[in-house]
Amino acid sequence: MRWLWLYLMLPVVVLRAEVPLTGEDIVARAAEAAGGEAWLFASTNVMRGHATLCRNGNPDACVHAEDYVMWREYPTELEDAHAGSGRFRLDARTSGRVLFQSSFDGTHMWSHEGRLPPERARESQESNFGFSAIRFAGRPGFPVDRLVDDTMEGHPAWVVRVRDPADGSTLFWIDQETALILAAAWQTPMGWHQRSYSEYYRVDDPGFMQPGRVRLYYDGVKTADIRWTEASINVPIADEVFVLGLAGRE
Repeated sequence: MRWLWLYLMLPVVVLRAEVPLTGEDIVARAAEAAGGEAWLFASTNVMRGHATLCRNGNPDACVHAEDYVMWREYPTELEDAHAGSGRFRLDARTSGRVLFQSSFDGTHMWSHEGRLPPERARESQESNFGFSAIRFAGRPGFPVDRLVDDTMEGHPAWVVRVRDPADGSTLFWIDQETALILAAAWQTPMGWHQRSYSEYYRVDDPGFMQPGRVRLYYDGVKTADIRWTEASINVPIADEVFVLGLAGRE
């Protein structure tokens, strides 16, 4: 009876099963790691660096863009994550020579050769737009599904699928240790497209985590290796920057 009394005097320990993270929990962690509201509601980003570009993944067709610049105006509303949203322009130059230019002015797609016809414009949009889905994840019309965990280049990763009101979907791999976004992927007319993000650095004003390296793959074949060495957040961008027919031939 003495041992029974001692046993009854021991503190009661209640074991609680760990509640698994939902997809919404994971994207909330990713947003916080990327900079919180400074990342979620950034208005613009001007990124500068250099890139190696390989058409169709052919090593004999690789070129190096010494000057690689993107002007991005982030969308404040989104219906289709894989259609043109916000505005953007991308310039690739080497030794002062234009390798290519591409832009979306909010309505039309442009290249250094002029405005793209509707079919080519839509193909270009589907191949270039998609990352913004995660900034809208969890809002009405953007449900988030948690998928099977994975690893991405040795990093244990959560995997989520963000769907949009246009019935599109985008996959994201998120580092389980840092909550930084490791990759995004979606189906495009050019094949299954994946972007891998690494070598992050912090832009102190306003507190925005910028990937220093972005690699692009189509059907598993690498086509671009981009190094962003500078990023300026929330800087004003003139309207004419996005219309190559007006400003793209300097």
